[in-house]
Amino acid sequence: MLATLLKPYAHYTRRRLLFQAGLAVELQEEIRRDLVRTAQHTAFGRDHDFGAIHTYADFRQRVPLGDYEDFRDYAERIKAGERDVSWPGQVRYLAKTSGTTSGVKYIPLTRESLPNHFGSARNALFNYVAETGHSRWLDGKMIFLSGSPEMDDTNGIPTGRLSGIVNHEVPAWLRRSQLPSYATNCIEDWETKLERIVDETLAADMRLVSGIPPWVQMYYERLLARTGKATVKEVFPNLEMFVYGGVNFEPYRDSLERLVGERTASVETYPASEGFLAFQDSQTKPGLLLNTASGIFFEFVPAEEMGSDRPTRLSLGEVELGVNYAIILSTTAGLWAYNIGDTVEFVSTDPYRIRVTGRTKHFISAFGEHVIGKEVEEALRAVAPRYGVEVTEFTVAPQVNPAAGLPYHEWLVEYSQPPTDPAGFAAALDHTMIAANSYYRDLIDGKVLRPLVVTPLPAGAFRRYMKEEGKLGGQNKVPRLANDRKIADALRNSLA
Repeated sequence: MLATLLKPYAHYTRRRLLFQAGLAVELQEEIRRDLVRTAQHTAFGRDHDFGAIHTYADFRQRVPLGDYEDFRDYAERIKAGERDVSWPGQVRYLAKTSGTTSGVKYIPLTRESLPNHFGSARNALFNYVAETGHSRWLDGKMIFLSGSPEMDDTNGIPTGRLSGIVNHEVPAWLRRSQLPSYATNCIEDWETKLERIVDETLAADMRLVSGIPPWVQMYYERLLARTGKATVKEVFPNLEMFVYGGVNFEPYRDSLERLVGERTASVETYPASEGFLAFQDSQTKPGLLLNTASGIFFEFVPAEEMGSDRPTRLSLGEVELGVNYAIILSTTAGLWAYNIGDTVEFVSTDPYRIRVTGRTKHFISAFGEHVIGKEVEEALRAVAPRYGVEVTEFTVAPQVNPAAGLPYHEWLVEYSQPPTDPAGFAAALDHTMIAANSYYRDLIDGKVLRPLVVTPLPAGAFRRYMKEEGKLGGQNKVPRLANDRKIADALRNSLA
């Protein structure tokens, strides 16, 4: 059995991870030196005088912080098929992803960066086996809800979504257990694809499910509708594991556990097109283990300083617990001091564990309140059980110019179980936000804002919105926060 064969390797993997975690700061400095030395003769390396970089201070001086717009000129040269642009040779793939400000982005993946993506996912799963002893999932079927693996050709470079690229790199030992089929994965229309996935998995011995929680929820709902069963566990009695990433699981936990029929063991991951950044290494301790030994050099900038002329740049050994940082990457894919747009905070420095707190561009500060994703998600998690609430999806936006009265924050919520006391639920959310965010409290106390308003949305509102945007299924996510009303107003149209 595969589980028996792989258990020794799983324990070896965990021992190596623990050893590397103890040397994280030293390994990060070694990775920085190796990255600079390897890329010094590329166009980017020459433009930024990599030959003169010897210390981290030199690196900060010569390599400016940037995002995709700053990298775009190099990205266009890479897309054109040019070699040695920001990393030696030609890239292996281009990961195509939609940006909120940069339009479509093309993120390079190189031969040297691919092990970061695929080795890290393997490490996360094998670490779970070694920590818990639970390995029966290896002897059954596994489903990965992902984007299409079909590739475009960009001047000889295979180009597609990261989740689709992953399908081309799945190792042989795992491929025989993987569902859905390649043909089904290639279906672009999510609802059609979902029906085919249900067809292919109904009779399978499904033991591991992986995907973004809202799309997994849709899969579970279709399974139950098709079979007439009360719980997913009745359909898949050996279901053991749920692997997820991309969004906080907690707002979806109650709904998914009700659909499954019990609490399922889970492993959280933090993958991005730019790199596989962290994964859950413990079932008992909070946070995700930062991937400090996998070809990524990390820097951290206090989130409130992003956008300033001279933001503070910190290496791993300089970070502090509980501070909201923008996370910055330099990688074996040829990204340099690259701001991926996420914010994190450290919950541990021995080892270095983080949790994702939000997006640098997904926040509400229409009046200087600086509300971030972590605060709204934790408020909902704290209040929902007291009012019997289960949430399908939600987002929050400011209402700056209401028809009457003071401005407010509007929470647009689609329930699977609505609150027993809607007014009490809204008031409790507001009190929790006041306790969590002093800026918000001051605006409420100063009568600049009135208490938040919860707007219930009809069933399927978020799915219809995502379908209209062409983002239904796959790895797409609804932003928790927006500083404008584009999403909120589109969702409110469902009330008309």
